[in-house]
Amino acid sequence: MVNFNLTPEQKALRTNARAFAQNVLSTAPTLYSHLPTQTQRFQSTRPIYQAAVSAGLIKGQVPLPLGGSSTGLIDAAIVVEEFHAVEPSTAITILGTGLGLTPLILAGSKEQHEKFLTPFLELEGDRMASFVHSEPGGTANWLEMGGKGLGTTAWREGDEWVLDGEKLWATNSGGWDNRGADLQCVVARESKPHTPQDPDSDPSSHILILLVTREDIARNPPAAYQILSDPDLGGHRSVNGPHSRFTAFRVPSSNLLCAPGQGAAIVERTFGMSAAIVGAMCVGVMRHAFEAALAFCKSDDRGGVKKIVEHQSVADRLISAKCKIEAARALTWKAMCVLEGGDESVGWEQRLEVALETKIWCGDQARMVVLECMDVVGMKSYAKDMPFSTLLEDAACLPLFDGGNVGVRRRQLEKIFQRDDYEPWGATYPS
Repeated sequence: MVNFNLTPEQKALRTNARAFAQNVLSTAPTLYSHLPTQTQRFQSTRPIYQAAVSAGLIKGQVPLPLGGSSTGLIDAAIVVEEFHAVEPSTAITILGTGLGLTPLILAGSKEQHEKFLTPFLELEGDRMASFVHSEPGGTANWLEMGGKGLGTTAWREGDEWVLDGEKLWATNSGGWDNRGADLQCVVARESKPHTPQDPDSDPSSHILILLVTREDIARNPPAAYQILSDPDLGGHRSVNGPHSRFTAFRVPSSNLLCAPGQGAAIVERTFGMSAAIVGAMCVGVMRHAFEAALAFCKSDDRGGVKKIVEHQSVADRLISAKCKIEAARALTWKAMCVLEGGDESVGWEQRLEVALETKIWCGDQARMVVLECMDVVGMKSYAKDMPFSTLLEDAACLPLFDGGNVGVRRRQLEKIFQRDDYEPWGATYPS
């Protein structure tokens, strides 16, 4: 039976997440808004991140069976929505560690979980993880037959893997001091450096994932790992996703998370789960815009004889926005349920389809809802003392990152639709 009622535990989780967002996350802009560079703004939020660790918000992104406190993806959706309804930029840093740990959670051995995952269960410090996939030249077509493939390469030499290449947009990858996150899950192509991909081979057969720690970085020469730049962003003003370079960078063979040929599937599953998470981010941003617009419309008459919420043109815009938000939340929660559902007749691609639809639809709606809310407030919404311009900057990124809606996510859906065995409603009504 479909049930949208929260359990007592989920209600408590929402209450706690909302309190953290309003009491702690909300203070982040006062720390970073006056600073001139992306790096400085990111580094200024370190106390917020430390508070998140202490509050169990990193441990809360690790499943219960592995020592964390997460009991399911609906819990994640609840927390993400509350965070993004207050301060999306700093929330991305907290949630980025969860994304960074996902490949390790999905594919790690017991020994790797004990060595690399256990430190993130502690309730002190400021350890961060990063999922390192995207590259400066773009990765939308990274598995296309005959294409260039990933530029980042890794090859086995004795008891070590040697890593070369450049990465960009990987949240948290630079760490607090530009010497790397505590753990990076780096996606690479098995090859010696500067060697073109074989146009006749399946690109996915060469994809691997290596675990890179700060200890590994310290063991290598300084030039083996470098941060080249930290792009200044239009929105998400305190997020860290620098341009980094590995040069003859060596890690032990035990740091191999996914052997060649196994990495691409874990990348897809990681991005599949994150697609649904982005839906919750969108709901939070839209919710903030709606609540601000509604409060304004119920309190201001704009020089008339009645509050502007009583004008039909205003009410129509607010109704449209509210419907989109409710629909986005319902689709997000459905994606979460489908992704972790126990029905074995539902295959991975059927689960992935709903997550992709969530990323695409919610991401596209987020910008529209913010603009609808700005319409009813009018020119006042363009002022910096209102939240709308910042919300619009953040909303603009939602269809673009985590696999762009046009370059990546719609293409993934297209391939699913083209399958001969495709069942349009398989995730809703399993056969």
